[in-house]
Amino acid sequence: MNIAFVSGNREILPSAVVPVGLLYVMAATPEEHDKTLIDLCFEDDPGAALRSKLAALKPDLVAISMRNIQRNDYGDPRETIDYYVGLIADIRKATSAKVVLGGSGFSVMPAELMEEIKPDFGISGEGEFAFPRLLAAMENDGDGLEEIGALCYWNGGEVVVNDRPVGFLDMGTLPFPDKNIIDEQYFGEFGIDSIQTKRGCSMHCDYCVYPMIEGRKMRMREPTSIVDEMFEALEASPAPEHFFIVDSVFNLPPKHAKAVCREMIERNWQTPWTCYVNPLFFDEEFAALAAEAKCAGMEVGSDSGCDRILQKLRKGFKVEHIRRFHEIATKHGIRDCHTFILGTDSETIEDVQESLDFIVDLDPHSTIINIWFDDYELLEPQRIEERKKLRADIEALLRSDKYTFPNWSVPGLGINFDERQFRALRHAGYRGPLWQHMRKAS
Repeated sequence: MNIAFVSGNREILPSAVVPVGLLYVMAATPEEHDKTLIDLCFEDDPGAALRSKLAALKPDLVAISMRNIQRNDYGDPRETIDYYVGLIADIRKATSAKVVLGGSGFSVMPAELMEEIKPDFGISGEGEFAFPRLLAAMENDGDGLEEIGALCYWNGGEVVVNDRPVGFLDMGTLPFPDKNIIDEQYFGEFGIDSIQTKRGCSMHCDYCVYPMIEGRKMRMREPTSIVDEMFEALEASPAPEHFFIVDSVFNLPPKHAKAVCREMIERNWQTPWTCYVNPLFFDEEFAALAAEAKCAGMEVGSDSGCDRILQKLRKGFKVEHIRRFHEIATKHGIRDCHTFILGTDSETIEDVQESLDFIVDLDPHSTIINIWFDDYELLEPQRIEERKKLRADIEALLRSDKYTFPNWSVPGLGINFDERQFRALRHAGYRGPLWQHMRKAS
């Protein structure tokens, strides 16, 4: 089959993200198929570009990756849904090929998005597992669709969602993604590549979709393979200047994270990198190893500075653990960025003030603050109406002089989060996640 793989993501704030998930699916697709990447990230008119490229390619199948539902700036997520509806319409104008939609964004609520966006097929979870099986079923006149785990399809006008497969991919069997086929702007302008050391998350954070996308069973890659892939990526032109470890939590389990760091140290790795960590599994040994392995920064989903809210969100840690992480990271010269989510269910404005005061006292290298938005508000507008008052009160607090700091970023309000600012930082030569340079730049 002649397959067009379409990366629909267009986020460039604060930085464009390499479509590594789609690249893994492409790499896992059998070589007997013709595979072409169409990346819409940097297109001025994505719809026109997509129609033109599909008309020239004449594919048998179009596979679209939907990375996120919500944008980094926490703008109206309905715009994201409408954008993908528009892409499907553009595809229908350019080709009669079937369309399959997948990606982490789609995996959050596959049945609902099948109804909203209306692709021919949808794949929830690990596309490397299901996509080759879908190709085989299509070549066999649709025989076997019902046996493909996590596949969504239409039957008599109704959406069918198959059960998730019992097992998960062995991460050691995945071929490396081909970074030579991506747009050079990812590395030339933004400088950041992505690497995944494992999948699955055993944590139980109340709102988190990682277990929904990857499962709770953690499947680790061999450290040698991880670092091999990183060195291979450095051979791309232009080469990445920074790596981001996209694991939901890199330091869980601690033994694996430390083994990866030791492999990097053993092989004299010199390119800086950043990762997500959990303060509950953070110790002096890991911090020392990460620093020696050239870790430049760590991001933490701290979420709240109020123990009552942390417990409700089932984070597994308390405020004291956040403080301890900050102290250890700072001691080892690792910059820390804490993301807080304000206004979650049952949270009061007093809880929000407690969190903001905690951030002031903690004084991390950088802080990113978001106001809570439930994905299902997209489909149930009354939920938005119910939460308007609290959101307005939170916005008023964040705009007050009491909580105005140059190293705080509030994407939803455009505070220290705008294209001109980020472009200036990159023009000055800064690479990697730009929060690492906000304090210095201020």
